[in-house]
Amino acid sequence: MYEYLKGRISEINPSYAVVENNGIGWFLNISVNTYSRLKEGQECLLYLHHVVREDDELLYAFENKSERQIFRLLITVNGVGANTARTMLSTLTAEDIIHAIQTDNVGQLKSIKGIGMKTAQRIIVDLRDKITEKSVMPDDKSVASDNTNEKEAFEALVMLGFSKKQVQKAMEKVVAKQPDASVEELVKLTLKQL
Repeated sequence: MYEYLKGRISEINPSYAVVENNGIGWFLNISVNTYSRLKEGQECLLYLHHVVREDDELLYAFENKSERQIFRLLITVNGVGANTARTMLSTLTAEDIIHAIQTDNVGQLKSIKGIGMKTAQRIIVDLRDKITEKSVMPDDKSVASDNTNEKEAFEALVMLGFSKKQVQKAMEKVVAKQPDASVEELVKLTLKQL
């Protein structure tokens, strides 16, 4: 029903965020991974998943579409509800979960609180064929699309063989300190972070 919510974070902790949009505060359940990318007072765009129950309506929010996609796949597995899926995405990244499923790593999934041997095996069996590399790719919004220098530096570093996720994290640190850096400076400074 809802695709995303754009607004200012008025309150945040590792399990939920309150995002103000047009004078309304939206209570959003989030994962620790999403929490780590947000801070109070910042403007954000979060992708939503709406859960309707007999006695409740819940909104789950994700910093990117990949995380939401994995969440939606996880809740299709018998025995994995929305809170369990959120716990999984709080313990492991979406990429780690996908890798565990693709490599039949029951132990890694079993290490998550609330996931036993049978549930871990069921997740792997049910999702192995549904998960593709496309599910893992970070969203393009991870690199500001309006900053040509950032895009060029990002693409250059990925072509050098670094993963998009590594480059994204390292470049965010560099851009925070030097937002007006040239392409060459961004590449050099990001390489030092990598």
